[in-house]
Amino acid sequence: MVRLYTDQLSIGYGERLIVNNLSVTIPDKKITTIIGSNGCGKSTLLKAITRIIPHQSGSVVLDGEDISKGSTKILATKMAILPQTPESANGLTVGELVSYGRFPYQKGFGRLTQRDYEVIDWALEVTGTKDFKYRHIDSLSGGQRQRVWIAMALAQETEIIFLDEPTTYLDLAHQLEVLELLQKLNVEQERTIVMVLHDLNQAARFADYIIALKEGEIVKAGDCEEVIHHDVLKEVFHIDAEIGRDPRTNKPMCVTYNLLRGDYTNEKAIPTNHATDGASRKCV
Repeated sequence: MVRLYTDQLSIGYGERLIVNNLSVTIPDKKITTIIGSNGCGKSTLLKAITRIIPHQSGSVVLDGEDISKGSTKILATKMAILPQTPESANGLTVGELVSYGRFPYQKGFGRLTQRDYEVIDWALEVTGTKDFKYRHIDSLSGGQRQRVWIAMALAQETEIIFLDEPTTYLDLAHQLEVLELLQKLNVEQERTIVMVLHDLNQAARFADYIIALKEGEIVKAGDCEEVIHHDVLKEVFHIDAEIGRDPRTNKPMCVTYNLLRGDYTNEKAIPTNHATDGASRKCV
């Protein structure tokens, strides 16, 4: 059964159309990663699916119902989103921030129940942030803060979690820490994870399903073998990529690439090899 999908979804800002008639299915209980160049509509798509921004036409369907017609509180018990730049939480302790994840379940005066406290402690435990419970958010490192925001999303007790570039501004060790946590949540708790990533090799390593976007439209959607492919990356990123194999996972990985010059749709377009041109890079 498909729980979440979009049907001919179009999203724009004013007269500018960002996503055009996009129909996509999100696999249930899997990790889905969305890739694409800056401005292609990745973040816009996430915001529309989670009803942060409205869409112009089409629909987002969750459990057989158009999300635009349902209650915000009910929707918040089904899906959570961690935006690219979470709102400032300076002055709050870790426990206070994570408690905000219980908002969809609060009634009356909004007081936390015993059940709420149990879920908060569980979310802190799972994300390895329990020792920080009484520390202020602004005293933590970037990786620690990111895990706390994930804990808040977990406290919502949703089966679907969206994350917009969760590894941005983190060093390599903290990037891996966050991605391994998300993978653990998917495997052990069967959470459906949908995230935007810029690093192609991280996408290939951690995702079950990858959606490659260009100018608001899907170029390719499928497993990493189908998407982390020379022709797909050429179309999406305008690069000539060398694809190899990750020696630890045996998944495809982008070893290096050159920026294509001229009209890349022209088969005569030849990538430059001049080191001084700065076009040859590692695939990130």
